[in-house]
Amino acid sequence: MQHKSLFVFDIETVPDTDAVPNLVGHDVGPDIVERREALEAYHLDITDGKNAFPRQPFHKVVAVSFLSAEIEYEGRHENYYLKELRSGGTAESPEHDLVGGFYQFIDRKHPRLVSYNGRGFDLPVLRHRAMVGGIAAGGFHDTSNKWENYTSRYAQDWHCDLQEALTDFGAASRGLKLNEICAVLNFPGKFGVDGSQVAPMHDEGRIGEIRDYCETDVLNTYLVYLRYQLTRGRMVKDSYNRAVADVIALIEAEREQRPHLGQFLEAWGEASNNQFLLD
Repeated sequence: MQHKSLFVFDIETVPDTDAVPNLVGHDVGPDIVERREALEAYHLDITDGKNAFPRQPFHKVVAVSFLSAEIEYEGRHENYYLKELRSGGTAESPEHDLVGGFYQFIDRKHPRLVSYNGRGFDLPVLRHRAMVGGIAAGGFHDTSNKWENYTSRYAQDWHCDLQEALTDFGAASRGLKLNEICAVLNFPGKFGVDGSQVAPMHDEGRIGEIRDYCETDVLNTYLVYLRYQLTRGRMVKDSYNRAVADVIALIEAEREQRPHLGQFLEAWGEASNNQFLLD
């Protein structure tokens, strides 16, 4: 199947405290801080004190951000035409709508998915939260073609998880971070906010800022994907530079209404010494 579009995505989450009494016992009180501490203690216990980070079912989705681009084929080469960069729903949307919207888009458009650690985190979280919300996700789980489908680990034309692709599926540099790749490619990476700040920001009602941060992670992921596709011979340099120019044009057109995009471009200029295109 030749996909007609790319769907580069990222999610942000906070710990799901609703399930904590069922997990650790109903003597835990209703206080969110107490429940988060109990959830951390549980995960420290089952990992012999090594990791307090909750497993995927215990994450509540608070933002789903994405970039969509049309794919045009020229033989074995591809061109990408940027269409939009945004976050699903609104800052007030419940988790059910965010997760449901993600799967509905896949059912309608059948895009090629692009993520960074999406197979290890984002997609398992979305799958578990779809189960929690009773959301149908048949298009995503269609395996009528055994090797070419969204759940096939090595089918990069269906879902390219860049962390897996750039580490030979865990054979090298296991745990390679997006921020590390961005540093060597002169892309902005993370600036101002990181994932550890999302829960406190959520508690303070700063959902809009979380969505903005998630969108910048999507931009970083897309830029890394473009370079990866160039390196593996799926793009030519002129197409790469045009796709990068599309990103800059979108930012310039929307930076006044969306200041985080302007901040991204400034950080990119600093990281690259204002050399955005390849010679």
